[in-house]
Amino acid sequence: MSLSDRLLAAWYQGHPALTLLRPLEMLYRRVVVNKRQRFLDGEGEIYQSPVPLIVVGNITVGGTGKTPMILWLIEHCRRRGLRVGVVSRGYGAKPPQLPWRVEAGHSAEVAGDEPLLIVQRTGVPLMIDPDRSAAVKALLASEPLDLILSDDGMQHYRLARDLELVLIDAARGLGNKRCLPAGPLREPIERLKSVDGVLFNGALDDRDDGFAFRLQPTALVNLRSGERKPLDHFPAGQAVHAVAGIGNPQRFFNTLEALDWRAVPHAFADHAEYSVQALNFTPSLPLVMTEKDAVKCRAFAADDWWYLAVDAVPSPAFVAWFDTQLIRLLPDRLLP
Repeated sequence: MSLSDRLLAAWYQGHPALTLLRPLEMLYRRVVVNKRQRFLDGEGEIYQSPVPLIVVGNITVGGTGKTPMILWLIEHCRRRGLRVGVVSRGYGAKPPQLPWRVEAGHSAEVAGDEPLLIVQRTGVPLMIDPDRSAAVKALLASEPLDLILSDDGMQHYRLARDLELVLIDAARGLGNKRCLPAGPLREPIERLKSVDGVLFNGALDDRDDGFAFRLQPTALVNLRSGERKPLDHFPAGQAVHAVAGIGNPQRFFNTLEALDWRAVPHAFADHAEYSVQALNFTPSLPLVMTEKDAVKCRAFAADDWWYLAVDAVPSPAFVAWFDTQLIRLLPDRLLP
């Protein structure tokens, strides 16, 4: 188990040794609180986009289902007739220059796995740059847009935002509710009081403090051929090698088990790089991975490699609430 895996387990399951990190946590909290206060006071260079900007992010380390939620937001806004663009840090990307417009034919090495997935799934205009303000400016210079979604960026306070959506894993919650490095929080828990909406991934019902959403498996997609198969393509009890290089691999393994397959789990680091050798497992079984991993493996995939396509399904209450926010942000484009 890697150091990051041990830390995640300690943050979410508890470990007495974490008390030794409290002094570092205090320093971290002071830095992030001061950083946000400078933003609220309007200090420093803060870029305000001329079109509404929605940040979709989290305050925890680890996966919360952010990419599927962004895919849902893109399609929902398009159904309302809005021209949508996306900006992203492009974690792990190595483009020849920045800002960089991601195209469907790019490699994950150049574009980053999550941005490439989003573009391949939706064709949305997407710009990557660790300086998200620069990404927004470049995107607006290349496309007429009504709305921009920021893939993460909750703590990127050089970029003003009109709406903040925070995603939380309903099963893991906020762990021990402490900030890094003593806990999984990127910002103190009080930060949730200032955001516009909170969504709990995996919650069965809406809660007093937020909305429910779930990830719905929709199909098996073959990496080599692109062929889509229904979820009953594998019979109940089928053993499969399960590959997940995401923030919370166990959630993916649990999903496969819920589909009545016997998952042989292979957890990799978030944004892991893959090779044929790394995925050469025994015994010989079909291999099922996440869509995020698939964008990095198509070039060397075997015939029996698949990814599980999933869609975010937010609660009706969130859909209604989000529509009211769109009307507020774009009163001339959307009427009640």
